[in-house]
Amino acid sequence: MTKSQLSTKHVLGIKYLTVNDINLIFETAENFKEVINRPIKKVPSLRDVTVANLFFENSTRTRISFELAEKRLSADVVNFSASSSSVKKGETLLDTVNNILSMKVDMVVMRHPAPGAPAFLANHIDANIINAGDGTHEHPTQALLDAFSMREAVGNLKGKHIAIFGDILHSRVALSNIFCLQKLGAKVRVCGPPTLIPKYINELGVEVSYDVRESLEWCDVANVLRIQLERQDIKYFPSLREYAQYFGINKALLDSLNSEVVIMHPGPINRGVEITSDVADSDQSIILQQVENGVAIRMAILFLLAAKR
Repeated sequence: MTKSQLSTKHVLGIKYLTVNDINLIFETAENFKEVINRPIKKVPSLRDVTVANLFFENSTRTRISFELAEKRLSADVVNFSASSSSVKKGETLLDTVNNILSMKVDMVVMRHPAPGAPAFLANHIDANIINAGDGTHEHPTQALLDAFSMREAVGNLKGKHIAIFGDILHSRVALSNIFCLQKLGAKVRVCGPPTLIPKYINELGVEVSYDVRESLEWCDVANVLRIQLERQDIKYFPSLREYAQYFGINKALLDSLNSEVVIMHPGPINRGVEITSDVADSDQSIILQQVENGVAIRMAILFLLAAKR
Protein backbone atom coordinates (compact mmCIF):
# COMPACT_ATOMS: atom_id res chain seq x y z
CA MET A 1 0.00 0.00 0.00
CA THR A 2 1.48 3.33 -1.09
CA LYS A 3 1.34 6.20 1.38
CA SER A 4 -0.74 9.17 0.22
CA GLN A 5 1.91 11.81 0.98
CA LEU A 6 5.45 12.41 -0.21
CA SER A 7 8.18 11.96 2.40
CA THR A 8 9.80 15.26 1.38
CA LYS A 9 8.68 18.87 0.82
CA HIS A 10 11.04 19.31 -2.15
CA VAL A 11 11.97 17.30 -5.25
CA LEU A 12 15.72 17.99 -5.43
CA GLY A 13 16.90 14.65 -6.81
CA ILE A 14 15.87 11.02 -7.15
CA LYS A 15 18.33 10.05 -4.42
CA TYR A 16 16.13 11.89 -1.89
CA LEU A 17 12.92 10.07 -2.93
CA THR A 18 11.79 6.73 -1.53
CA VAL A 19 10.30 3.90 -3.62
CA ASN A 20 6.97 4.82 -1.98
CA ASP A 21 7.37 8.41 -3.20
CA ILE A 22 8.07 7.24 -6.76
CA ASN A 23 5.06 4.89 -6.81
CA LEU A 24 2.81 7.61 -5.37
CA ILE A 25 3.96 10.04 -8.08
CA PHE A 26 3.22 7.37 -10.74
CA GLU A 27 -0.28 6.63 -9.34
CA THR A 28 -1.09 10.35 -9.20
CA ALA A 29 0.27 10.87 -12.74
CA GLU A 30 -2.02 8.10 -14.05
CA ASN A 31 -5.02 10.05 -12.73
CA PHE A 32 -3.76 13.30 -14.25
CA LYS A 33 -3.13 11.56 -17.58
CA GLU A 34 -6.88 10.97 -17.75
CA VAL A 35 -7.45 14.67 -17.00
CA ILE A 36 -5.19 15.93 -19.81
CA ASN A 37 -6.94 13.66 -22.32
CA ARG A 38 -10.39 15.10 -21.51
CA PRO A 39 -12.00 17.84 -23.63
CA ILE A 40 -11.66 20.20 -20.61
CA LYS A 41 -8.09 19.68 -19.41
CA LYS A 42 -8.15 21.84 -16.26
CA VAL A 43 -8.69 21.02 -12.59
CA PRO A 44 -8.77 23.59 -9.75
CA SER A 45 -6.28 21.69 -7.52
CA LEU A 46 -3.68 24.51 -7.29
CA ARG A 47 -6.06 27.46 -7.60
CA ASP A 48 -4.57 29.33 -4.61
CA VAL A 49 -0.92 28.44 -5.36
CA THR A 50 1.64 30.66 -7.10
CA VAL A 51 4.52 28.91 -8.88
CA ALA A 52 7.68 30.68 -10.11
CA ASN A 53 9.59 29.04 -12.98
CA LEU A 54 13.22 30.14 -12.56
CA PHE A 55 15.31 29.13 -15.55
CA PHE A 56 18.95 30.18 -15.40
CA GLU A 57 19.69 27.93 -18.40
CA ASN A 58 17.95 27.56 -21.74
CA SER A 59 15.09 25.07 -21.89
CA THR A 60 12.21 24.41 -24.26
CA ARG A 61 10.60 21.06 -23.46
CA THR A 62 11.01 21.10 -19.66
CA ARG A 63 9.89 24.70 -19.30
CA ILE A 64 6.80 24.30 -21.50
CA SER A 65 5.95 21.00 -19.79
CA PHE A 66 6.09 22.58 -16.31
CA GLU A 67 4.14 25.64 -17.41
CA LEU A 68 1.42 23.47 -18.98
CA ALA A 69 1.28 21.29 -15.84
CA GLU A 70 0.90 24.38 -13.63
CA LYS A 71 -1.83 25.87 -15.82
CA ARG A 72 -3.71 22.55 -16.06
CA LEU A 73 -3.81 22.63 -12.22
CA SER A 74 -5.06 26.28 -12.26
CA ALA A 75 -1.96 27.66 -10.49
CA ASP A 76 -0.82 31.26 -10.93
CA VAL A 77 2.43 31.15 -12.90
CA VAL A 78 5.40 33.55 -12.88
CA ASN A 79 8.13 32.96 -15.50
CA PHE A 80 11.66 34.18 -14.87
CA SER A 81 14.50 34.04 -17.37
CA ALA A 82 18.04 34.85 -16.19
CA SER A 83 19.03 36.23 -19.60
CA SER A 84 16.59 39.13 -19.19
CA SER A 85 16.89 39.64 -15.42
CA SER A 86 18.96 41.49 -12.81
CA VAL A 87 21.23 38.43 -12.56
CA LYS A 88 22.94 39.98 -15.59
CA LYS A 89 23.61 43.04 -13.39
CA GLY A 90 25.31 40.96 -10.69
CA GLU A 91 22.40 40.09 -8.38
CA THR A 92 23.01 36.91 -6.34
CA LEU A 93 20.85 33.79 -6.62
CA LEU A 94 19.54 34.22 -3.07
CA ASP A 95 18.64 37.89 -3.61
CA THR A 96 16.85 37.03 -6.85
CA VAL A 97 14.78 34.32 -5.20
CA ASN A 98 14.06 36.32 -2.04
CA ASN A 99 12.76 39.16 -4.19
CA ILE A 100 10.48 36.75 -6.03
CA LEU A 101 9.35 35.14 -2.75
CA SER A 102 8.51 38.52 -1.24
CA MET A 103 5.87 38.63 -3.99
CA LYS A 104 4.30 35.64 -2.13
CA VAL A 105 5.38 32.73 -4.32
CA ASP A 106 4.61 29.25 -2.90
CA MET A 107 6.65 26.96 -5.15
CA VAL A 108 9.80 27.36 -7.24
CA VAL A 109 10.70 25.27 -10.28
CA MET A 110 14.37 25.87 -10.94
CA ARG A 111 16.94 25.02 -13.60
CA HIS A 112 20.49 26.19 -12.90
CA PRO A 113 23.96 25.48 -14.37
CA ALA A 114 25.50 24.99 -10.90
CA PRO A 115 25.12 21.52 -9.35
CA GLY A 116 23.44 21.83 -5.94
CA ALA A 117 21.79 25.23 -6.57
CA PRO A 118 18.23 23.93 -5.86
CA ALA A 119 19.44 22.23 -2.63
CA PHE A 120 21.13 25.51 -1.59
CA LEU A 121 17.81 27.33 -2.09
CA ALA A 122 15.85 24.68 -0.20
CA ASN A 123 18.07 25.37 2.85
CA HIS A 124 17.45 29.11 2.70
CA ILE A 125 13.84 29.72 1.70
CA ASP A 126 10.43 28.46 2.74
CA ALA A 127 8.94 27.61 -0.69
CA ASN A 128 8.77 24.08 -2.13
CA ILE A 129 11.63 23.61 -4.61
CA ILE A 130 11.49 21.39 -7.70
CA ASN A 131 14.80 20.76 -9.44
CA ALA A 132 14.33 21.10 -13.21
CA GLY A 133 18.00 20.26 -13.83
CA ASP A 134 21.14 21.43 -12.00
CA GLY A 135 24.36 21.34 -14.01
CA THR A 136 25.49 17.78 -14.74
CA HIS A 137 24.03 16.61 -11.42
CA GLU A 138 20.35 15.58 -11.53
CA HIS A 139 17.12 16.04 -13.51
CA PRO A 140 14.60 14.16 -11.34
CA THR A 141 11.37 14.92 -13.22
CA GLN A 142 12.90 13.66 -16.47
CA ALA A 143 13.92 10.38 -14.81
CA LEU A 144 10.42 9.97 -13.34
CA LEU A 145 8.70 10.53 -16.67
CA ASP A 146 11.21 8.17 -18.36
CA ALA A 147 10.55 5.39 -15.83
CA PHE A 148 6.78 6.00 -16.01
CA SER A 149 6.96 5.72 -19.83
CA MET A 150 9.06 2.54 -19.61
CA ARG A 151 6.53 1.02 -17.23
CA GLU A 152 3.72 1.74 -19.70
CA ALA A 153 5.73 0.11 -22.50
CA VAL A 154 7.17 -3.02 -20.81
CA GLY A 155 5.29 -3.38 -17.49
CA ASN A 156 6.84 -3.68 -14.02
CA LEU A 157 10.51 -2.64 -14.22
CA LYS A 158 11.75 -5.13 -11.61
CA GLY A 159 14.38 -7.30 -13.35
CA LYS A 160 14.05 -5.48 -16.68
CA HIS A 161 17.22 -4.59 -18.61
CA ILE A 162 17.56 -0.86 -19.34
CA ALA A 163 20.49 0.50 -21.35
CA ILE A 164 21.39 4.20 -21.39
CA PHE A 165 23.36 5.17 -24.51
CA GLY A 166 25.47 8.19 -25.38
CA ASP A 167 26.95 11.12 -23.48
CA ILE A 168 26.80 9.78 -19.91
CA LEU A 169 29.61 12.06 -18.71
CA HIS A 170 27.76 15.36 -19.24
CA SER A 171 24.23 14.09 -18.60
CA ARG A 172 22.14 14.89 -15.52
CA VAL A 173 19.41 12.70 -17.06
CA ALA A 174 21.68 9.61 -16.90
CA LEU A 175 22.40 9.98 -13.18
CA SER A 176 18.75 10.51 -12.24
CA ASN A 177 17.71 7.60 -14.49
CA ILE A 178 20.24 5.27 -12.84
CA PHE A 179 19.02 6.18 -9.33
CA CYS A 180 15.35 5.85 -10.29
CA LEU A 181 15.63 2.59 -12.24
CA GLN A 182 17.71 0.92 -9.54
CA LYS A 183 15.14 1.89 -6.88
CA LEU A 184 12.48 0.23 -9.06
CA GLY A 185 14.54 -2.97 -9.34
CA ALA A 186 15.75 -2.68 -12.95
CA LYS A 187 19.19 -3.77 -14.17
CA VAL A 188 21.00 -0.77 -15.70
CA ARG A 189 23.82 -0.58 -18.23
CA VAL A 190 25.52 2.47 -19.77
CA CYS A 191 27.00 2.35 -23.25
CA GLY A 192 29.02 4.90 -25.22
CA PRO A 193 32.56 5.91 -26.17
CA PRO A 194 35.07 5.41 -23.30
CA THR A 195 35.69 9.18 -23.27
CA LEU A 196 32.00 9.84 -22.50
CA ILE A 197 31.62 7.27 -19.70
CA PRO A 198 32.51 8.67 -16.23
CA LYS A 199 35.52 6.94 -14.67
CA TYR A 200 33.80 5.68 -11.53
CA ILE A 201 30.31 4.97 -12.94
CA ASN A 202 30.51 1.24 -12.10
CA GLU A 203 30.62 2.21 -8.41
CA LEU A 204 26.92 3.06 -8.82
CA GLY A 205 26.25 -0.61 -9.55
CA VAL A 206 25.71 -0.27 -13.30
CA GLU A 207 27.26 -2.33 -16.09
CA VAL A 208 29.51 -0.55 -18.58
CA SER A 209 29.73 -1.43 -22.28
CA TYR A 210 31.32 0.12 -25.36
CA ASP A 211 29.46 -2.16 -27.81
CA VAL A 212 26.16 -0.74 -29.10
CA ARG A 213 24.93 -3.91 -30.85
CA GLU A 214 25.65 -6.14 -27.86
CA SER A 215 23.93 -3.68 -25.51
CA LEU A 216 20.86 -3.49 -27.76
CA GLU A 217 20.67 -7.31 -27.78
CA TRP A 218 20.87 -7.22 -23.95
CA CYS A 219 18.24 -4.57 -23.18
CA ASP A 220 14.45 -4.32 -23.12
CA VAL A 221 14.56 -0.52 -23.35
CA ALA A 222 17.19 1.75 -24.92
CA ASN A 223 17.24 5.30 -23.52
CA VAL A 224 19.38 7.27 -25.98
CA LEU A 225 20.89 10.55 -24.71
CA ARG A 226 21.88 13.63 -26.66
CA ILE A 227 25.53 14.45 -27.34
CA GLN A 228 25.83 17.64 -25.26
CA LEU A 229 28.23 19.64 -27.38
CA GLU A 230 27.52 22.81 -25.39
CA ARG A 231 28.96 21.17 -22.23
CA GLN A 232 32.03 19.73 -23.93
CA ASP A 233 35.05 21.96 -23.48
CA ILE A 234 37.39 19.53 -25.29
CA LYS A 235 36.94 17.04 -28.13
CA TYR A 236 35.72 13.68 -26.79
CA PHE A 237 35.50 11.97 -30.20
CA PRO A 238 36.88 12.83 -33.68
CA SER A 239 33.64 13.96 -35.38
CA LEU A 240 29.84 13.65 -35.21
CA ARG A 241 29.99 11.53 -38.36
CA GLU A 242 32.33 9.07 -36.70
CA TYR A 243 30.21 9.03 -33.52
CA ALA A 244 27.10 8.23 -35.60
CA GLN A 245 28.99 5.45 -37.41
CA TYR A 246 30.16 3.64 -34.26
CA PHE A 247 27.63 4.63 -31.58
CA GLY A 248 24.57 5.86 -33.48
CA ILE A 249 21.40 3.72 -33.66
CA ASN A 250 19.80 3.25 -37.08
CA LYS A 251 16.84 1.22 -38.38
CA ALA A 252 18.99 -1.41 -40.11
CA LEU A 253 20.73 -2.12 -36.79
CA LEU A 254 17.42 -2.37 -34.91
CA ASP A 255 15.89 -4.63 -37.56
CA SER A 256 18.85 -7.02 -37.34
CA LEU A 257 18.36 -7.66 -33.60
CA ASN A 258 16.81 -10.84 -32.20
CA SER A 259 14.15 -8.95 -30.22
CA GLU A 260 12.28 -5.64 -30.48
CA VAL A 261 13.74 -2.93 -28.25
CA VAL A 262 11.75 0.09 -26.98
CA ILE A 263 13.50 3.32 -28.02
CA MET A 264 13.45 6.48 -25.88
CA HIS A 265 15.12 9.89 -26.04
CA PRO A 266 14.69 12.81 -23.60
CA GLY A 267 15.20 15.35 -26.43
CA PRO A 268 16.22 17.46 -28.14
CA ILE A 269 17.36 14.86 -30.69
CA ASN A 270 20.43 15.35 -32.86
CA ARG A 271 18.86 13.44 -35.76
CA GLY A 272 21.40 11.38 -37.65
CA VAL A 273 23.87 11.46 -34.74
CA GLU A 274 22.50 9.51 -31.74
CA ILE A 275 19.60 8.06 -33.68
CA THR A 276 18.37 8.36 -37.26
CA SER A 277 14.97 9.85 -38.14
CA ASP A 278 13.56 6.47 -39.14
CA VAL A 279 14.32 5.20 -35.62
CA ALA A 280 12.96 8.32 -33.85
CA ASP A 281 9.72 8.12 -35.85
CA SER A 282 9.36 4.31 -35.79
CA ASP A 283 6.75 2.18 -33.99
CA GLN A 284 9.46 1.13 -31.50
CA SER A 285 9.92 4.75 -30.38
CA ILE A 286 7.95 6.14 -27.41
CA ILE A 287 9.54 9.61 -27.61
CA LEU A 288 6.21 11.43 -28.04
CA GLN A 289 4.65 9.42 -25.19
CA GLN A 290 7.52 10.66 -23.01
CA VAL A 291 6.51 14.26 -23.80
CA GLU A 292 2.85 13.60 -22.94
CA ASN A 293 3.80 11.76 -19.75
CA GLY A 294 6.08 14.64 -18.77
CA VAL A 295 3.07 16.92 -18.24
CA ALA A 296 1.22 14.28 -16.17
CA ILE A 297 4.30 13.52 -14.00
CA ARG A 298 4.93 17.22 -13.35
CA MET A 299 1.25 17.78 -12.51
CA ALA A 300 1.53 14.91 -10.01
CA ILE A 301 4.65 16.38 -8.36
CA LEU A 302 3.18 19.89 -8.10
CA PHE A 303 -0.07 18.51 -6.69
CA LEU A 304 1.66 16.29 -4.10
CA LEU A 305 4.07 19.04 -2.98
CA ALA A 306 1.17 21.51 -2.62
CA ALA A 307 -0.42 19.03 -0.20
CA LYS A 308 2.73 19.35 2.00
CA ARG A 309 2.28 23.11 2.42
